[in-house]
Amino acid sequence: SYLWCYPALQLHSFSHRQAYTRHHKKIIMPPELSKGTSTASSSASLVIPSSKYEQDGPEAREIAKHMPYFPFKGIPRFYDIGGFLAKPDIFQKIVDIFAHRYNEIGIDVIAGLDARGFILGPPIALALKKPFIMMRKKGKMPNSVHSESYQTEYGGREGMTVQRNAINKGDRVLVIDDLVATGGTLSSAISLVHMLGGNVVECACVVELKMFIDPPADSGLPSRKKLFDSQNIGHVPVWGLVSEDVLTNEAELPENYVDDGEEH
Repeated sequence: SYLWCYPALQLHSFSHRQAYTRHHKKIIMPPELSKGTSTASSSASLVIPSSKYEQDGPEAREIAKHMPYFPFKGIPRFYDIGGFLAKPDIFQKIVDIFAHRYNEIGIDVIAGLDARGFILGPPIALALKKPFIMMRKKGKMPNSVHSESYQTEYGGREGMTVQRNAINKGDRVLVIDDLVATGGTLSSAISLVHMLGGNVVECACVVELKMFIDPPADSGLPSRKKLFDSQNIGHVPVWGLVSEDVLTNEAELPENYVDDGEEH
């Protein structure tokens, strides 16, 4: 029930993050694609959705109030999606926003990533009357194909898997997870969709950490753009409802707060 922000090890300090935010290199996109979508896609036949719901817009700011951050395993800002899961009206609003966006764009299948994509994907799939499929860690499903090992902000990971008959050739697939940072997990999911002949219409997350989209070379931060370009998936768009710019709700820690989490 948690969302990751930036490890202190990689960011070095909160002031480093502030400096990066002030000097954030923006990706130049056509105006109609600049409302929270990180890249444009041609091969997926992207349909431009209306701007009813924008990244960090009024609805996103209201949702951000229910996503507190707290220190966790050396990470100064670790976001808890349990905050909005405990508020049915807020959770429903998130489902409604995503359903509105992807009803306009048009999709055939929703693929949720292990494990929090399994929380977010099914209600959106039900709202759109579309199939939901799971992309899981290796060894969890029969008759599956798997991607290559990949890197995340936490280090190396084994490839993800999906069942061989889950995606048909030409399917328009929405990949969904709770948060995108460096993009390693999303890149693994995209490769699975392409392996089975589908097209990733978009990767959608509740939170997008913009600081990792294309940071300056001297920042020491990994670049999602470079990762995607290196795998020839730079055309796949990524959309997040909320960014770190509006996630400012610091959790009030109880006196008996214990940092007892395992690896995320």
